[in-house]
Formats: sequence, structure tokens, C-alpha cells
Amino acid sequence: MAPEEDAGTELLLRSFERRFLAARALRSFPWQSLEAKLRDSSDPELLRDILQKTVKHPVCVKHPPSVKYARCFLSELIKKPSGGSVTLSESTAIISHGTTGLVTWDAALYLAEWAIENPAAFTDRTVLELGSGAGLTGLAICKMCRPRAYIFSDCHSRVLEQLRGNVLLNGLSLEADITANLDSPRVTVAQLDWDVTTVRQLSAFQPDVVIAADVLYCPEAIMSLVGVLRRLAACREHQRAPEVYVAFTVRNPDTCQLFTTELGRAGITWEAEPRHDQKLFPYEEHLEMAILNLTL
Repeated sequence: MAPEEDAGTELLLRSFERRFLAARALRSFPWQSLEAKLRDSSDPELLRDILQKTVKHPVCVKHPPSVKYARCFLSELIKKPSGGSVTLSESTAIISHGTTGLVTWDAALYLAEWAIENPAAFTDRTVLELGSGAGLTGLAICKMCRPRAYIFSDCHSRVLEQLRGNVLLNGLSLEADITANLDSPRVTVAQLDWDVTTVRQLSAFQPDVVIAADVLYCPEAIMSLVGVLRRLAACREHQRAPEVYVAFTVRNPDTCQLFTTELGRAGITWEAEPRHDQKLFPYEEHLEMAILNLTL
């Protein structure tokens, strides 16, 4: 980086830091300067540097800003790699149109946070997300972790419709779009019913990484998920199996125990990812959340 460019970056970071620590109105932040810097620079660390100067600043870790302020700031920041000013469309109801997939759940925030802190797990790789819901986790990964390709998936028609809308709202292009930005990942929204999908269908995705968040909500869903994981393991008999990360909120210990028991029966080993100490996204402090790294 040239000295003058380095100095400009430092000024930008200092401006974000001062405004965030003072809880200034979001419209006062130098968003246009940030967008220009992102367009002109290939530095992938800039957004992470801004996080370190704002929500992860030692002062904010010790004395967090309001949940609403932090969430609005992060929502604005995560849009900036594409230079678009958009919002995430989701339902305000926990259950809507017969599905829970139209709202963002806490483990999706937790997994997005983990991904931002561990971008190497996704950079230049093909990611398949099972049960994408409103799409926040995938959008965060597409914006911050530079995957080669990203496949959002769900089975409910309303969820898929909302997913496609959120992808476009965030400045990303769906794979069939010939005007797609070559600097962005190839993005696909796929209908995937865990109970009927086949090894052949899953093989076509060729995922390097598979993720899922807050999908362990009942025994039936657990059995269906383990069935999909079995089929994913069969996809690459002569190649390395994909890495799998499943994030969940521990609401019922018996449900979590059922999941790990069924994994064992399927011959799938697992280990828990270390819990990260610093929060980027606001969610309930008292919730117990975990991410399991599965070996197929």
C-alpha cells in the first residue's frame, strides 16, 4: 500500500472510531469514503479493521453500546462491499406462512459472527448452506469472507422467494445473471428438501464447506439433517469430504443429545469450535450457543 493510501486508510479508520465511540448518528459516518476505498483497494482487511475500531474496540467490549445502535451500524457496514444501500427483508413473526424460515434466528447471527472472525474457512471455496432462512449468515459470508461460490438452500417456497430478494437487495447477482459482478461469488438459491434430495443432486453442488444454523428445532428435523449429511458423505467417495459446521442454540439439552447420538450412529464424528469472546452481532446474552465441526 502506498504511503498516501495508507494515510488515507488511517484517517478513515480514525473517523469511524471517533463517531462510533461517541454514538454519533449513522448518517454522519463517512460511508461514501468507505465505498470509494473498497472500490479502489484490494485490501480485504479494511472491513475487519473497522470492526476492530468500532464494535470490537476495547471500550465497547467493556461498555457495549445499545443493541439497537450496534445492530443498525453492522447492518449498514455489511452492505458496503457491494456499494449498495439495502436492508434485509424478513418476517416479524416467529412462524409465518407455515414456516420459521422467514425470520433470522440467534444461531444464524452467531455463525455469521464466527465466519467473519474465521474467513479462511470460506475464502475461495464453494459453500452450501442448509436451511438458509432469511439469508443473513450467507450474506455475511459472501460480503466478508470472499467465497468462490455460495449456495443458499431451503425447501419452503416463501423462504426461497425471500432469499432471492435479499440476495438482490444486497447487490449480489444470481448465477444465471449474465451481468453478474465477476468480483463477487457465484450465488445460487436452490430448493432442497432434506427428505427427498439424492446423492446425485447434492453432488452437483460440489461443496467444499457445508453450514447450517438453528435447524435442530425438533427430532424430525434432526433425523432429516443427519440423512442429508449421510448423503453428503457419499458424494465424494474418492475426494475429500466437505467441512461441515452446524450452529445451534441450546434450548433443549435432550434435542442436542439426540443430534450427537444420531451423528454417532451415522459414523460422523464432531468437535465443538471454541466459543469466541467478542460479539459482533447483538443477541440475547443468556443464550447458550455452540458450533460443531463435523467430520463426514
